Amino acid sequence: MADNEKNTVNRENGTNAGMDINTDESISGTSHLNEPVASEDEVGKLQAEIAELKDKYLRQAAEFENFRRRTAKERIEMINTAGKEVITSLLDVLDDCDRAEKQLQNSNDTQVKEGIQLVFNKLRSTLQSKGVKPMQTIGTDFNPDQHEAITEIPAPTPAMKGKVVDEVQKGYYMNDKIIRFAKVVVGK
Repeated sequence: MADNEKNTVNRENGTNAGMDINTDESISGTSHLNEPVASEDEVGKLQAEIAELKDKYLRQAAEFENFRRRTAKERIEMINTAGKEVITSLLDVLDDCDRAEKQLQNSNDTQVKEGIQLVFNKLRSTLQSKGVKPMQTIGTDFNPDQHEAITEIPAPTPAMKGKVVDEVQKGYYMNDKIIRFAKVVVGK
């Protein structure tokens, strides 16, 4: 009777009565649904492939993070030095202001002096607000990374040997980067 009930159930499910497929592990049969699908070699290969893909993913994620940091750094640097060319051209105007200031000291007209002095100070403060600051060179050791030596003269004192004696043209920094080297006279 059990075979008849089994055949009836199989007919109701629409399966062939001649097939011997057991869905229950406790019933004996020739084929089971819970048989291992892959051998150990295949599992090892799949695990190796997973490890390789995971490594690739981690490397690519690290490369992307480095790329993101590098472009952010470059962008900040570009923003900080965006007006470098304009400011560099204004340094010549600032040099002219310094020379004019020296000439103004010989003038007796105090109102003109004060007016021109205000304009010069405004130019200096505007450049300073953009990150421009002058180099302090006179009396410092000669540094070829910051100074451009125009000539050497005998040092006025032994302490001035190898130091900057005079400044022909001021050097300037912009955001702690040199935008113009100082042209100096060095004592020997």
